[in-house]
Amino acid sequence: MTSDKKFLLIRNYNLFSYISDEEYEELNLVHHFIEAEKDQYIYFDSHYLNKLYFLKGGAIKIGYINEEGKEIIKEIIQEGEVFGQFSLEQNNLNGEFAKAHKAEVSLCAFNISDFEKLLRKKPELAFHFSKQVGQKLRKLENRLMNLLNKDVKTRLIGFLIMLAKEEGETEDQDKYWIQNFLTHEDIAQLIGSSRQTVTTLINELEHQQLINVNRKLIEIPSVKKLQKSLEVV
Repeated sequence: MTSDKKFLLIRNYNLFSYISDEEYEELNLVHHFIEAEKDQYIYFDSHYLNKLYFLKGGAIKIGYINEEGKEIIKEIIQEGEVFGQFSLEQNNLNGEFAKAHKAEVSLCAFNISDFEKLLRKKPELAFHFSKQVGQKLRKLENRLMNLLNKDVKTRLIGFLIMLAKEEGETEDQDKYWIQNFLTHEDIAQLIGSSRQTVTTLINELEHQQLINVNRKLIEIPSVKKLQKSLEVV
């Protein structure tokens, strides 16, 4: 990829859109731009990883390897999100991996010390970064509460609605189309269930015409009806 294209990819990233073109060029952020192919590890078993990543394009799978050698997904990172040492602590990702999910990805990567210098130099950037981290932490907290307090069907429907509102397209704020980048196994791990249970529930929701799933898209004809289905006993 040419330097000009790298410039556009990073410059359009929402965090760096708050600085001027002159400030952006001064930071020489193209130096931090990297790409990874499908299924390539960004990091693996990162005991001493001290980097922060901003995802510009594609999706990243965050997880760990269990005792049976199976990959367990903790989170799917989407375009515009931050991962790695996002709390700016060091050496706290023991056993975690990050992997390009289903397609190539474009990233902007910083050493923690370099990024801290950047934040001290650009206070407005620090303000917007802190807001982004706060949103990420709230999202993780909500997910934990769902795992602890809700049954599998409620967790699945809540996950689909969240996915629609965060990643989907809509014309009327009720009907949504979402690019389908997740397998049933991915969804099961993200909501703390089994693949078989998720498949059964998705089939039930499709039979009730509350969702329509194929390899490319997840369609929700009506988020309101999908939410209301939880009230039916």
